[in-house]
Amino acid sequence: MALLLAACGPRTHFPPLPPALPDLLAPGDSAAALARELAPVLYLQRDESFPLERTVAVLHPTRRVIAYYLTYEHDIAARWSPFAQGPDEEELWVGYDATLAPTDLWTYWHGDILHANWRGRGELGVDVQWGKHGSLPRGTPPSALPRDKSLEIFYAMTYVFPDLWFGRFSSRGPLCFCRSFARYLEFTRPILLGARLTAIGRTADPDSLLTAVFGPQYAHKPYWPWEGRRYRNLRSAVSGSRALLGHQ
Repeated sequence: MALLLAACGPRTHFPPLPPALPDLLAPGDSAAALARELAPVLYLQRDESFPLERTVAVLHPTRRVIAYYLTYEHDIAARWSPFAQGPDEEELWVGYDATLAPTDLWTYWHGDILHANWRGRGELGVDVQWGKHGSLPRGTPPSALPRDKSLEIFYAMTYVFPDLWFGRFSSRGPLCFCRSFARYLEFTRPILLGARLTAIGRTADPDSLLTAVFGPQYAHKPYWPWEGRRYRNLRSAVSGSRALLGHQ
């Protein structure tokens, strides 16, 4: 039965981009330029198998926050299943002040939101987990992560995760990570996200824009870091502290 399901597994498909996208900003708009300027550098793990595909930046109309929505070709989970959602969607957010300097960085980490104070830290950076593409503020120590979602646990799963094996029947991909934990932590493949943005918009509700760019089967994760209706309302700071995430 598993082999039959794998044979019918999803093939990642992105819809053709329509001539007009909802809530789109003109390329020369100053807000669009800000979204490109504040886009973090993505540091992929050096052995990453699945490429970054389409990306969307959205500026909130009333708060100084820019959301970046990313899609990868697949992740290692359930890419063999016909019920999988297809492309892997991940998210991160940048807060900025009145001088347009970055102040905060939030990233989506498997249902939790990680937060880092970025005042005075220079260029924004995000480390991208191998295979599952959870996003980490650059330099986050493994000890700062929730214990049930630690890098050690995810690393161990790469050797015993049956989805990796079944996935090979429907698409290309690794059978395991097959390298050391130290190598698992080598985030050394930079991608300049600001140069890779498929679309830049401004809206508080980006669903229409994301559907047009990613297709209707994207993951529909929380659009903003203060939303609590779709995930456990927790914040993990780089220092390792955890606190309720209030509206910011």
